[in-house]
Amino acid sequence: MARPAGGECWEGEDGQCDSGIESLRSLPGGRDNPAPADTPTLTEPPTTAEETPTDVGEGPGPCEPSTPSEERLDSSYGSGALPEALPTAEPPPDGTNRRQLEALTYVSEDGDTLVHLAIIHCVPDVALCFIAQLPRELLEIQNDLFQTPLHLAVYLEQPSVVQALIHKGVNPGLQDRNGNTPLHLACEQQHLCCAQQLLRGTAEPPGHLQDLQLQNWQGLACLHISTLKGNIQMMSLLLQSGANIDVQEGTSGKTPLHMAVECHNRSAVQFLLHNGAYVDAQMYNGCTPLHLAVGRKDAAIAAILSHSGADTLLRNMEDETAQDLADGNDDLLALLPFDDLKISGKPVVCSE
Repeated sequence: MARPAGGECWEGEDGQCDSGIESLRSLPGGRDNPAPADTPTLTEPPTTAEETPTDVGEGPGPCEPSTPSEERLDSSYGSGALPEALPTAEPPPDGTNRRQLEALTYVSEDGDTLVHLAIIHCVPDVALCFIAQLPRELLEIQNDLFQTPLHLAVYLEQPSVVQALIHKGVNPGLQDRNGNTPLHLACEQQHLCCAQQLLRGTAEPPGHLQDLQLQNWQGLACLHISTLKGNIQMMSLLLQSGANIDVQEGTSGKTPLHMAVECHNRSAVQFLLHNGAYVDAQMYNGCTPLHLAVGRKDAAIAAILSHSGADTLLRNMEDETAQDLADGNDDLLALLPFDDLKISGKPVVCSE
């Protein structure tokens, strides 16, 4: 969310300060939260320029160093005071003492761990240090928006952190509040390097097998998202990794080919057909990609589909063929065979 003018935090009901992604000020040892005597303090890294808050889901700006400030600046994902400790975990094998582990396992009032916050504030070296010391279970903690550190590392394009988390064995299939896995976010943000890390890591034991057909709450699989973005490189990576080229989205049954036609993206249409997409795939209402192309009066894509063998006589649930939809459009009708000859009310096409 955007920071209000004047550099002040937004104050909600009961005087509660909203969270942002700007500083670690609310951590134990910050200016307004001096650490208890028995709690290790954390030192803020020196910064030189003011950081602009980024509201996740609205499109992040580039990560920029932050400046010390007298205001409290936290994460739009949610960071705040760290009043609650996680259940005690077994000491890591490198000998980190109990007090250090307790400090590392604090969470904010919005559910962010120190790993979340280090990623949000674009200090990957600090995040990598935490990742090396914490067990996998703590690295899979989801904040109040159901985001894991891996979601944030992908969204903010920190491939080194993505790689470290994958190598630590975290589950890449966890979904956030919108049903997106980290790979969904990589496709949405078009972060190819992060997608490569995610898919490379899950292909190697003991990595988790990733369901490339998994849909978010909008019914979209990763290939649908990359097709809507028109990202041929991402589409190719997903297909090479085993994505189903004819996967149907959950609301209307569109395949990636339907979506490429709807976007008037000739390159994506040709790419999908070249890679074996079913040209006559039907939506839940019976419409084929050719129905959509003709309905949108896109003669160029209709020609591509026709030359790829699209059946012009398939009928949708309204009993319409692609030729019915082209009625009155000479450019489109020229691409389709005549169906004047009918037997028992059904069209007959004579082959040469």
